Amino acid sequence: MSDTATGARTGPGSGPGGVPAAIALTPILSARYRPADLERIREAAPGSRIVTVSLEGLADAPLDDVEVLLRGPLPAAVFDRLLARCPELRWVHSATAGVERVLTPAARQRGLAITNARGVFSRPIAEYVMLMVLAVSRRLPQLLELQRERTWQPLVAREMRDVTIGVVGLGSIGRAVAALATTFGCRVIATRRRTADGAVPDPSVEDREEQPPIDQSLTRILPPEGLLELLAASDFVVLALPLTPQTEDLIDDAALAAMKPGAWLINVARGRLVDERALLRALREGRIGGAVLDAFRDEPLPPESPFYELDNVIVTPHTSWSSGRVLDRSIELFCQNLRRFQVGQPLLNVVDSGLGY
Repeated sequence: MSDTATGARTGPGSGPGGVPAAIALTPILSARYRPADLERIREAAPGSRIVTVSLEGLADAPLDDVEVLLRGPLPAAVFDRLLARCPELRWVHSATAGVERVLTPAARQRGLAITNARGVFSRPIAEYVMLMVLAVSRRLPQLLELQRERTWQPLVAREMRDVTIGVVGLGSIGRAVAALATTFGCRVIATRRRTADGAVPDPSVEDREEQPPIDQSLTRILPPEGLLELLAASDFVVLALPLTPQTEDLIDDAALAAMKPGAWLINVARGRLVDERALLRALREGRIGGAVLDAFRDEPLPPESPFYELDNVIVTPHTSWSSGRVLDRSIELFCQNLRRFQVGQPLLNVVDSGLGY
């Protein structure tokens, strides 16, 4: 098995004591680096030169000796241009969990070690999912509408023990959703990728530390081929899987037709997992109950999007991950890996370029 599948050894660096000679930092999580963040990075790699790079790829210092890049939401084209200006680059840490804009042909050709933010966002996303499940089950949108109309009309709601949640993708986010949902008393079924021999791959060390174990109270764990079975059984379908060539447009006409009448789709992953035209047809025709959408093919979602107009859709601006703690966790994960890089230890959260996550 390759290093990219099991843990990359990229160090020591060529700076003092094995630290990277230079570290490039782009904006992450829509936030500027706080002085305390920069101090933590300097403490983790004492003697490294810090170069800041804008989202447009503009650097405030030379990039010729940069060995490590902390990457925020750079477009793929900007990322590739940055790679060309960093001939010594060896490791890219993505401050996002999805890496479809990092695994470019140029990055693959360079054989770069790539790590991601797996585990950083799992808790707030799981809480977002349960917020939406509770809101829909307790009829919150309808109750707010009645309030606006000044109408006194009690509505029948549904208890969590009568709800089945289907989690598509049982990675770090999916496991956090499943753990929280079972705490509320929901039934949970999930799909998870299998290896060739049918065994579930062991989670990495950092995953076990950051995420709850797979709860034995899950009703069933299915292989990806069991998606239609999951869709037919679930009151809420939660998309928590990475975007790869194999998962793009996973939720299409056939998948939507397999969902229970009245079921809701919740997408907290990537917009391109869903055929949006097919979803609009299903929503307008009432073939499913509704959708909670936090990710779209085109972001920001344009004002003229029909999703804004539908009563059975809740649109949020890709904010399910947001919490006051995520920046701290992001910087801490990067600093842990900087210390590992310095002494040549395997990095945490290494992306398998063959799988795409």
